Amino acid sequence: MAAGYIETGINMEFGKEQLERYSRHIVIDEIGKEGQQKLFNARVFIAGAGGLGSPAALYLAAAGVGTLGIADPDSVELSNLQRQIIHTTAGIGRPKAESAKNTIMAINPAANVNIYKEFIDKDNIMELIEDYDFIIDATDNFQSKFLINDSCVKARKAFSHAGVARFQGQLFTYVPDGTSPCYRCLFKEPPPEGAVPAPARAGIVGAVCGTIGSLQAMEAIKYITGTGELLKGRLLVFNAYTMQFRTVKFQKDVDCTICSV
Repeated sequence: MAAGYIETGINMEFGKEQLERYSRHIVIDEIGKEGQQKLFNARVFIAGAGGLGSPAALYLAAAGVGTLGIADPDSVELSNLQRQIIHTTAGIGRPKAESAKNTIMAINPAANVNIYKEFIDKDNIMELIEDYDFIIDATDNFQSKFLINDSCVKARKAFSHAGVARFQGQLFTYVPDGTSPCYRCLFKEPPPEGAVPAPARAGIVGAVCGTIGSLQAMEAIKYITGTGELLKGRLLVFNAYTMQFRTVKFQKDVDCTICSV
């Protein structure tokens, strides 16, 4: 079973509209009304409203997650639209966080969306994630990924890591239970600058972002509702070119400077 989110907050009244909107969840035994209530009470923070954050945010909003936090300092550009499906041509030039909120509210007006039009850094990240139950790392640079990992471990926050490039993607989930390996158990330090091509140079197939970002949303839903098996200690690797998934198991590093101290 997944390490589940402990339900707190108010009880949702399931009126006719809510019963119809979430009916395909409610009929699933592993979710039901209780799971939908947990989703309603949950708070998920998404770092990045780009290729990964777009599908993750859309599916979490549609699933009925009560509060979403969207952090992104950038504005929508034409080159984003090949993969960042939460934005539209009409939104070019608009802050991504605002554009994302607008689309989310069009899908589910009941969602509470907090937006942060700022870079995530060591000075603000602990405050940004403090009130959220699950964090989605949808960033596209190693510095942010290591910062999110280190901060979530210290703050005892569950999070989903993901990365994409060209035809490939990967993800895993960290759970603050004392046994879960973290990002630094896999990669101790960021690679040297320039060692890994930036997305603009390497390229990325938009549908790969959709696949991996949707899987991040699925991990959040499983964690919140306490059902299924999470990608704890398992790196899921997707190759769209060969259409193959593989899972690489990895252990907690007893010498990890972050999660073993």
